[in-house]
Amino acid sequence: MPCYRCGARQTDPIRGASPWKRGVREERQVLVCPNCQSLVDWRADLDQCAACHSAGLVCRLGEIECRDCGHVRTADRTTDALVASDAPGLSEEVEAALSRVLRRRGAPT
Repeated sequence: MPCYRCGARQTDPIRGASPWKRGVREERQVLVCPNCQSLVDWRADLDQCAACHSAGLVCRLGEIECRDCGHVRTADRTTDALVASDAPGLSEEVEAALSRVLRRRGAPT
């Protein structure tokens, strides 16, 4: 899943926890890359908890839960809308990567 602000793709961290942050925007789980986190007001675009106004939300199976106070509510969108990806070009990137890998394996050495 890419960063919702800049579109950068997440890579696996070398060791330890990922520097990427999760949030909910328009009732969909989103990721925020470390570069976009350096912006002063990056949390302003994220949905906030109705109980404590925190932006520390996670979206799971049609529910949105606040990590700070534990408040849980049902998402207004359907589960299918929550799972669908709006990432442009992802299928093309996967197809190109598979082609490269399969071509290398099939080539004589």
